Amino acid sequence: MFTLYGYFDSIMEGTWVTLNLALSSLGVAVLLGILGALGKLSNSRPLRSITLAYTTIIRGIPDLVLMLLIFYGGQMLVNNLAFALGYEEYVDINPFIAGVGTIGFIFGAYMAETFRGAIMAVSKGQLEAGASFGMTRLQVFIRILVPQMIRYALPSFGNNWLVMIKATAIVSVIGLDDMVRKAGIAAGATRKPFTFYLFVAFNYLIFTTVSTYILAWAERRYSIGERRA
Repeated sequence: MFTLYGYFDSIMEGTWVTLNLALSSLGVAVLLGILGALGKLSNSRPLRSITLAYTTIIRGIPDLVLMLLIFYGGQMLVNNLAFALGYEEYVDINPFIAGVGTIGFIFGAYMAETFRGAIMAVSKGQLEAGASFGMTRLQVFIRILVPQMIRYALPSFGNNWLVMIKATAIVSVIGLDDMVRKAGIAAGATRKPFTFYLFVAFNYLIFTTVSTYILAWAERRYSIGERRA
């Protein structure tokens, strides 16, 4: 029976944590990406400057360095605010929440560029036609812009998602019991690192393979009616 020296259940628990982390981070990244894209396309110069600084800085620093900076910097900020408000006990941020916030914040910058390009690819004439029919700006955004934006964004969105899944491995450095950290603990106890990390690699391969098929289906779904050369 395949038990991984008694650590199979432990690593599968870490696998579930990793999957939840990836999906939760995706939600944060999509939200920040849409806000970032709208900010970069805004008529407000300060808003454009803020979003440009955000995407430029995040995309220019390695993910691991950002993880450590945001996690420990956020920890210091929260505790300094707590002390300023008279709360004297040390506040320890939950590693899962910290991981979701950090990865979502990092990949929000990449999603912002993805959504910005997708929005710019949609014909302005269609948006103007929607407005001429009496639609509000929100209705134009939901009924006309979003469905077409999804089609243009999906290829880049898919690449970002696949990279994000693999990037979840770095959260083990902040103490989250994901499958990488669980594998590290098991490897240290049994002195069988190759076995456990190979199993983790296989799990990541399953995640990315399933994601690739789902993304391919979504691209076909949103390309219905599109004329191909």
